Amino acid sequence: MIRSIFLLSLLITTFGWGQNEYEPSEAFPFGRPNPNAPKEIQDFASLIGICDCTSRTRNKDQSWAEPIKMSWEFKYIMNGMGVQDQTLKSDGKHSGSIRQFHQDSSKWYVHYYSSASPSKVLSVWEGNKKDDKIVLYRKRKAPNGTDGYYKLSFYDINSTGYKWKGEWVNLDESFSYPTWKIECIRRKKAQKLTDKEQIRAVAKAFSKAYLKQDYEAIAKSYSTNAKIFPNNTPIIKGYEAIKKRWTGSSGYTPVEHEIFPEEIVVLGYTAHDYGLFKGKNKNDDGTETSYQGKYVIVWKKINNEWKMYLDIWNRIKP
Repeated sequence: MIRSIFLLSLLITTFGWGQNEYEPSEAFPFGRPNPNAPKEIQDFASLIGICDCTSRTRNKDQSWAEPIKMSWEFKYIMNGMGVQDQTLKSDGKHSGSIRQFHQDSSKWYVHYYSSASPSKVLSVWEGNKKDDKIVLYRKRKAPNGTDGYYKLSFYDINSTGYKWKGEWVNLDESFSYPTWKIECIRRKKAQKLTDKEQIRAVAKAFSKAYLKQDYEAIAKSYSTNAKIFPNNTPIIKGYEAIKKRWTGSSGYTPVEHEIFPEEIVVLGYTAHDYGLFKGKNKNDDGTETSYQGKYVIVWKKINNEWKMYLDIWNRIKP
């Protein structure tokens, strides 16, 4: 019975990890695009992160209002299958969108919501990336009843930021009336973690997975051709063998585990670090055992993600 419950728990945690692999994390605070998502998921890659922006809207007398300061954050959601963005404005009128690409119609569909005007049904924009712009439309009549669209455009997209414009256009776009414009500068401190910070984050995630007994997550922190060197055993090679090694632990439940990197050296797409680890196990008889040890790890950067390639550790006396 106990074994059945344990296996069920392992299945649940393994399934849950697979569902969250591309969600925002310590190493990737804005998530990552899922390789199984439509290729168009990359359309918003240059917008992912946080920008500090200036927003200006058109007054009824056609003059432009005073600028409003705001932040604009983009991140991957639904395990990297979609994109969500959020604006936080200094005037308290915040907003956001859920962005999904629909393969059958070959269009992005953007579902918009706002704190200033909550709605039971979200407005929907649709469009595509065209050249270096992302352009979205929604049907809307002009005040005089003329048919047309409200058009949204991201443009001048580069590594330092982007611009955005909202405008009413007639059906053939021969006439345009801009009503809203935003200029954004990427927030430097919100950019991706450095290589050393990513390696430290992977180490923290490893400890969390170990305490949850999430052996699938532990195995995935290694490269597919990794080798580990535990005490008093032959070299263990490859994903399945490494997963089996961690899964095979029995007679206790881990209750504490922490890794302390002392030095991390990054050399292009490889890195190495060494340090200490410590932890505590609760034995099946109710007693607790504390331990500590030292380690050396060689890392490889694979698809912009740091993975352990060689991992050697051994215990030291308290």
